[in-house]
Amino acid sequence: MLRIPLFRLLAINLAIGACAAALLVGGLLWLNPGHLRELILADRAPGIGLVLLLASFVITFGSAAMGSAIMAQGRKQDEGGGGGGRPIAIGDAVVVAARTADGKGASQRQSS
Repeated sequence: MLRIPLFRLLAINLAIGACAAALLVGGLLWLNPGHLRELILADRAPGIGLVLLLASFVITFGSAAMGSAIMAQGRKQDEGGGGGGRPIAIGDAVVVAARTADGKGASQRQSS
């Protein structure tokens, strides 16, 4: 199943999200904001609270990482950075960004 590129992409990003979730839960327990660690550990079954907290963070960060990876699939890698764009009006002149034949950006002024 990991030979299929889409599933491999999703598994890698789920692992990244799970690591981020584990780091965040560990940081929350270490910093103890609002006495969260004391509240969890004072319960009769602190493992259930920790598992629920970690699972909710894994679901949140894992799905965010997988979703951003999927949405970035259609994006083309641009070699030279930005280029082209909307014309910008400055007074009575219009500045238009254009690309030259060698791929470098250039600005041209057009009077209106």
